[in-house]
Parts: sequence; structure tokens; C-alpha cells
Amino acid sequence: MGFGQFLAAPEYDLKIITYRDIFQNTALESSRGGEEYLNRSAVIKIDTNDMKKMGFKENGHVILKNSFARIVVSVQLSEYEEAHEGIAYMTNSPWSNALVSADDGTGVPKFKMITATISDAKDEKITTYDM
Repeated sequence: MGFGQFLAAPEYDLKIITYRDIFQNTALESSRGGEEYLNRSAVIKIDTNDMKKMGFKENGHVILKNSFARIVVSVQLSEYEEAHEGIAYMTNSPWSNALVSADDGTGVPKFKMITATISDAKDEKITTYDM
């Protein structure tokens, strides 16, 4: 048993912006709750510099956590070429929705600038939702 297993993974602050994706929407229509939908939805996309700084590997699993939820998703490099350190992107899905307050009170939840921390999920599996 190694000593490292008792150490918590470092956490980094992120701002998450949600967006709609036509391919994810198609996967929802054809396989609601299926593997293709999960692979397009339970994902956070981060900047290349953040990926290096945080020590994540492409398609590894990370923990996203704030005062509303704790979820595990896959991490991928963002397609945007310009640097956007500290800002990440997720499709609108049950995973991103979990990080949004249901008690906003304005009628429109704050999907465009979710604040959360991100850390390595080690061996944890992606959070599942019944659809």
C-alpha cells in the first residue's frame, strides 16, 4: 500500500460555460442514456495549458465539485486554439445541470458561468444518471 493513496488530489478552480452540441443532441435522440450520449455529454473540455498544469490525461476522469454537486466526468482538450486558462466547456446535459443551483429564483439558471473545482478522479467511474 502506497502513501500516495491517502493524499487528496490537488483541486483547481474553474469557470464552466455550457453550450449546445448538434452531435450530442443527435445521440440523445437515438440513444437516450446510451453510451454515445454519455461519451458526448459526461465530458469537460479544458485548455491545453490547464491540462498540462493539472496533470490530466486526455479521456481520463476528473471530479467536478461545487456547493450543488460532485460529479465525475471525462476530460478532453478543448478544440479552441486560443488560450482560455481557467475556463472550461461542457454541453448542456444532466452532468452540467447538476452543478447549477435549482434555487436561483430568476427563472433562468446560471448555465453560462458555473464555478467549480476540478481534480483527478483517480479510479472513479463517470457519474451515471437514469434517463
